[in-house]
Amino acid sequence: MKILKSIGIFLLIFIVATFIYFILPYSPLKNEIKNDLNSLLELEDLNNEILTNEDIKDLPYPIKKYIENSGFIGKEKYTYVNLYFKDAKLIQDPEKPPLKVNFNQYNYSNNPVRLALVDSKFFGIPFEGYDYLYGEKAGMKGVLAKNITLFNETGIEMYKGALVTYLSESLLLPTSALNKYITFEEIDKYRVKAKITYNGISVEGTFRFNEKYEIEEFTTNDRYISLGNGEFKNIPWTEKFLEYDTTKDGIKYLKHGQAIWNYPEGDLIYFDGIVDRVEFK
Repeated sequence: MKILKSIGIFLLIFIVATFIYFILPYSPLKNEIKNDLNSLLELEDLNNEILTNEDIKDLPYPIKKYIENSGFIGKEKYTYVNLYFKDAKLIQDPEKPPLKVNFNQYNYSNNPVRLALVDSKFFGIPFEGYDYLYGEKAGMKGVLAKNITLFNETGIEMYKGALVTYLSESLLLPTSALNKYITFEEIDKYRVKAKITYNGISVEGTFRFNEKYEIEEFTTNDRYISLGNGEFKNIPWTEKFLEYDTTKDGIKYLKHGQAIWNYPEGDLIYFDGIVDRVEFK
């Protein structure tokens, strides 16, 4: 009986300790992201320069109209934008219910940097993901229960995918469009071809605008999906900009967005999120 009682006490302590560990805000992956963000704050040049029409005079007409209509002229040349999507839908298998995730994303303008934390739970067990493009590194990492690595995808395909994703969202922070490593070619009054060349790698895609010169979508053939075991497949990809909102400072920003794999057999909307809060700095 004493042995059974001891086992019961041990199991109770283990369950309580595990529960406490799960609810603690600290995690190794979140700490990694925090360290990356702190490093960026040391490197980024936060300044008070103002974005003017002179700065954007050489950009294609649709992009100039987008920047003007979005309220960025006369505002600071922001260094980063932080978008927080609450309870976004993440879908890997259309036959299964979507996973609700909080998606906290940072896009920087001075260099191609995009960091995003995925935060969710599986039956009460924390699941965290890190989607990153930072300097010469890029990839996706998924961790269960704060310490069990489910996947850690890196390599040239992941770098290309991260770079073109950064390009697709570059106009959310128009200062990015002023960098020499991003070039634009006007197709017509509503479409612009964009190309980014960085770290010896080039990827491209096309922006399409509506009559209000809001971005409606970005399409590219330069993204890859992981098949596991280090194998990747090139699949056309689309980012949809479905709805906009305006900050108290008069800046129009993305409110509702989707990411879509354009499979030959049909589209898969694998990310569908609404921005809960936004910060430009």
